[in-house]
Parts: sequence; C-alpha cells; structure tokens
Amino acid sequence: MKNIAIACDHGGLTLKNTLAAWLKDNGYIVRDFGTDSFASCDYPEFAQAAAEAVAAGECDRGVLVCTTGIGISIAANKVPGIRCALCSEPLSAKMTRLHNDANMLALGGGMVGGNLAVEILKTFLETPFSGEEKHARRIAEIADIERKYAK
Repeated sequence: MKNIAIACDHGGLTLKNTLAAWLKDNGYIVRDFGTDSFASCDYPEFAQAAAEAVAAGECDRGVLVCTTGIGISIAANKVPGIRCALCSEPLSAKMTRLHNDANMLALGGGMVGGNLAVEILKTFLETPFSGEEKHARRIAEIADIERKYAK
C-alpha cells in the first residue's frame, strides 16, 4: 500500500500540505486532487475525485481535509465503495481500520494540529483490517445498503 489520494478545500490546505509532505518523506506516492489555493472553494468536487480514485483501486487509501472534516467525509461517503471515517485522535483511526476497514480518512484542518494529524494518519495507514468475521459481515451489510440505494 503505497498510493495515497489526498484532497482538501481551502480550509484544509495547510494541513493537507503538511500531510502530503510527511507521506512523501515516508515513501508514499501521493496523488493530490486539490485544491492548491486558499481561495474559497467547494469541497465536494475534491472529495469526489479522490474517493473515485480509491474506489477504482487507483489509490490504496485516501485522506481528506476541510475545516472540520465533516462535510468532506460526507461527500466522500456518497461514492460507492468508500468508507471514510472522520478521526480526531489515533485511537479512532486504529479502530476504524480494525473494525470498519475504512479506506479513507477525514481530518479537520481547524480541529487538529499538524503533529496530531500526522499521528492519526500514521495510525490509519499502519493498522490492518482485523478480518474478524463479525466485522467483515458488517462491512458486507453496509455494502448491501449502498447497493439498495444506488441508482
């Protein structure tokens, strides 16, 4: 797992740049889906582009940043196959990988600082899915819901 999609809106740009630099310094290939400006913009287009790359298997995982992480995670979760978790500390990042096999991480650029965000991202990337039957079953049930409402 080396290809990481990354995206943000204007409110997440500073943190996105910090995380992208850390990823590159640690041997990851970073696909940046924007934005690269502090000008006000809408996060759904950036979330969608990164989420589609993860869902298609072009990127192994993804990380998204907006001011709170809430809106960008909601947008990403509309893409079939995406399980994006908003995390603000490492334990949630660990548990969402172990139990939910989350493939995208959302962070709030106005909520967590750079050092904490790096620890959250590192935990997210290094924690494998547990593979436990009960968790696999629940993920399959989520996929069933997704298929039911897909148009």
